[in-house]
Amino acid sequence: MIPARYAHIAFGFVLSGMMSFLVSGISTFLAVGLVAGFFGQWIGAWLPSWAVAFPIVLFVAPLARRLVGKLTIPE
Repeated sequence: MIPARYAHIAFGFVLSGMMSFLVSGISTFLAVGLVAGFFGQWIGAWLPSWAVAFPIVLFVAPLARRLVGKLTIPE
């Protein structure tokens, strides 16, 4: 198990992996269609996307939290 102090990093890792997986799949499908070797092309697009998305999520998440905090009213 991961210590709780690393939860934000684990969350960013999982979130960036899931989002980049879905977005790269949609983008690959729109670019080439459902062709032979589609899954290989998808994974080939996903892995570098995830490598970029993970550090970006770690950097952007605190900014997004602050922005949402300013846009919402406490109940």
